[in-house]
Amino acid sequence: MGLVTDTGTVSPPRAESASRPRKALTIGAVCKVLSQEFDEISISKIRYLEDQKLLTPRRTRGGYRLYSQADVERLRTILRMQRDEFLPLRVIRQELAAGHDHDDGDRRAPGPMRRAVTVDLHPARFGAEELIEQTGASRQLLDELEEYGIVQPQRRDGKPVYDDTDLEIVRAAAELARYGVGGRNLRVFRTSADREAALLQQLFGPALRSNSQARRKEAVDSLESLAAVCTNLQHLLLVRDLRKLTI
Repeated sequence: MGLVTDTGTVSPPRAESASRPRKALTIGAVCKVLSQEFDEISISKIRYLEDQKLLTPRRTRGGYRLYSQADVERLRTILRMQRDEFLPLRVIRQELAAGHDHDDGDRRAPGPMRRAVTVDLHPARFGAEELIEQTGASRQLLDELEEYGIVQPQRRDGKPVYDDTDLEIVRAAAELARYGVGGRNLRVFRTSADREAALLQQLFGPALRSNSQARRKEAVDSLESLAAVCTNLQHLLLVRDLRKLTI
């Protein structure tokens, strides 16, 4: 049996060194590796994902968890699905079971890499010129998006200030603009989002206003999970209607 070293790795037995060239990692070492990309990763969160049957690291006779490189990459994929796609654990489990446990590059091939956006976030801030540079949108399109309430920047010293979500909205709008879809045409998305937000507010409004920090955190997690479900449902309904066009 290998020995747990001070660095958090597990050295394999000498007799097996040729067949096991890469060291296994303890849960603490895995947490340290992933913290470079995921600021909020913790040992307790990794254990929770294991309890949810999303991870099955092997254990030593003494009960220590040992993570292979494949385990680390699987965990990385799970965390990216949560962070970037708002997927609840139930959906992530289905994705992994379907064999979508590879690098995110395969999942995102159809479109550009997206900046992570979550509900509970201290977002980055951008000026108009920086937003236009990063998204490729025209100034005219940005003005139109503001006019119809698609983008709602804050004002600082009389100038508009945009956040991460605004950036991704403008990026998507710029992509649609290439097909002749203008800002006024996007009002239907604004109306739909308002209705979904109102529904979720009815469900979680009291918990989000609770004096209990734990209850608010639980409500935010549930809010993001249900937001992912709503997005998936909206996508499925759209696919169903579009399928009729090909019949």
